[in-house]
Amino acid sequence: MTLHLFDTYARQERPFAPLEPPKVRLYACGPTVYNYQHIGNYRTYIFEDVLRRALEYCGYEVHHVVNITDVGHLTSDADTGEDKMESGSRRTGMTAWEIAELYTRDFQQKLEWLNVLAPHVWCRATDHIDDQIAAVAQIEEKGYTYRTVDGIYFDTSRLDDYGYLARLDIAGLQGGQRVDLGEKRKVTDFALWKFSPEDEQRQMEWDSPWGKGFPGWHIECTAMSAKYLGSHFDIHCGGEDHIPVHHTNEIAQAQACYDTRLAEFWLHGAFLQLDGEKMSKSSGDFLRLESLVEKGYDPLVYRFFCLGARYRAKLSFTWESIDGAATALNRLRSAAHGWGEPGAADEACIAQFKERVEDDLNMPRVLALCWDLVASDLPDAVKKATLLHFDQVMGFGLAEWAPQEEEIPAEIQAMAAKRQQARTDKDWAVADQMRDEIAAAGYEVEDTPDGPRVRPLKS
Repeated sequence: MTLHLFDTYARQERPFAPLEPPKVRLYACGPTVYNYQHIGNYRTYIFEDVLRRALEYCGYEVHHVVNITDVGHLTSDADTGEDKMESGSRRTGMTAWEIAELYTRDFQQKLEWLNVLAPHVWCRATDHIDDQIAAVAQIEEKGYTYRTVDGIYFDTSRLDDYGYLARLDIAGLQGGQRVDLGEKRKVTDFALWKFSPEDEQRQMEWDSPWGKGFPGWHIECTAMSAKYLGSHFDIHCGGEDHIPVHHTNEIAQAQACYDTRLAEFWLHGAFLQLDGEKMSKSSGDFLRLESLVEKGYDPLVYRFFCLGARYRAKLSFTWESIDGAATALNRLRSAAHGWGEPGAADEACIAQFKERVEDDLNMPRVLALCWDLVASDLPDAVKKATLLHFDQVMGFGLAEWAPQEEEIPAEIQAMAAKRQQARTDKDWAVADQMRDEIAAAGYEVEDTPDGPRVRPLKS
């Protein structure tokens, strides 16, 4: 079997093979750190984590890079509006640099909550301004740019296949435009470098060959991915909202700079929907991971919930579905913990697991296989080893999980000690009386080779 992945560029599943085996170079678009991330954002990072785990499971050496957008992302994808970092600074009263640090740290912490593996490289846009300037200069040298009053723009008319990733209807977009383009020549043209407004002091601006300003959003990913992974690498990931603009423009820049489409595979995760609509930060009203934790859910419940749907299928959030995921994850954890020490994994189950992972990361079918395993007649030690094998890709941390020990009140402990002393003295009447009193208080005593164990009565 071979890992098959759905390549957005080709619009079909294709067998995956690294460009330079056994190495796999993987780039994932990171967050714009002007605010907290909502749970819909984290769905994409969970999908990308499953992808990385699957690649490593298949024996590849993955080099994983994620960017942090801390400058250049305007409030409109049409290169209008305010920089989101400047807007966030005004909203919070902190500097743009301070909010970048705050929201980056929060984002990274939440990935840890979700058991998402950290990338090998975090790259911030503001740490790579020179790389972006160099990329813009190379694009300019090759004749793909023009200058307006507010910046240096990419001339998309120079590319015959511009928009192929998104299958854009360029003529339709141009003919149906209802916006003032200013000095932009076409609606699809985009900013490579924006000039600082003369009547405004920006917190983040740099000198360049074209004047003081800041990079456009798209150039950062082209420049940084090429810096760390080369001008043609294996896989580029992101959310499906990146397809028509951001990733389309990354590819255009790479065609101008390197004569490549940047990545061999382009993979995209679908939206999380709330009440039938895409979850978004723009309204200011969105669910954070803390929203689940405050209601008593383990963050990994959300990971389990996300794996219940194909990564490229829409997924609707409801509290009922989160309840279901919580129940299911607890059941799986309890089963695995109760099976004791692992033995040898079942090869037939592993073969089925590989087939489902290699089917474009079909995690719903992997979860179904978990429940088949739980219900099977295989020995407990075999079940445990097999499930832990699956968890290399699922990422639930089943090997480390143990039920939380509830603190036993001192008076119950005293009653248990009195019962144990009565048993030692062979005073069975007192021992039975203490057992009954402990049970009446909502606890039970289990006699084990290591001594009595007190625990709450099962409801």
